[in-house]
Amino acid sequence: MKKPSEKANFTTPLQASELDEKDLAILRLLQEDAKITVREISAKIHLSPTPVHERIKRMEEEGVITKYVALVDHSKIGKGLMVICYVSLKEHNKKAGINFIKAIRAMKEVTECYSISGEFDFMLKVVESDMDAYYDFHVNKLSQMENVGHVQSIFIMGIIKQTHQLIFG
Repeated sequence: MKKPSEKANFTTPLQASELDEKDLAILRLLQEDAKITVREISAKIHLSPTPVHERIKRMEEEGVITKYVALVDHSKIGKGLMVICYVSLKEHNKKAGINFIKAIRAMKEVTECYSISGEFDFMLKVVESDMDAYYDFHVNKLSQMENVGHVQSIFIMGIIKQTHQLIFG
């Protein structure tokens, strides 16, 4: 039961259609450089700093902006091998899926995991230092998981395009 001092939140999350051109311009600038200041954004989109700050805070609170990060070149920190792993599970029930996801989230080698359709159930992006480290991960971690049926590894030879920026409009 809520205490009288607690207010119910009846607001609904922002929809893409509720973001105006100024919001989209702010998002474009933040995707290009998350360290850009509110003052710099306001100068570029011709809006004073206070409304820019309020718009950013609103988009953060509504989950449009989920976090700010530093993108790292994996090859410059000794993680030169990138592998896409397709994984199929033996069992397809809720408990088995939850257990797999929980285990994958705990594996530092896995930088991305997607639930996919088709022959495989999941697609993982794995970053390791070299083939020996990946072999150890594959044999001693991934393949040893309780419900893993089949794993197919595809080794990334080169990156043609890699971006985090979304296109708006």
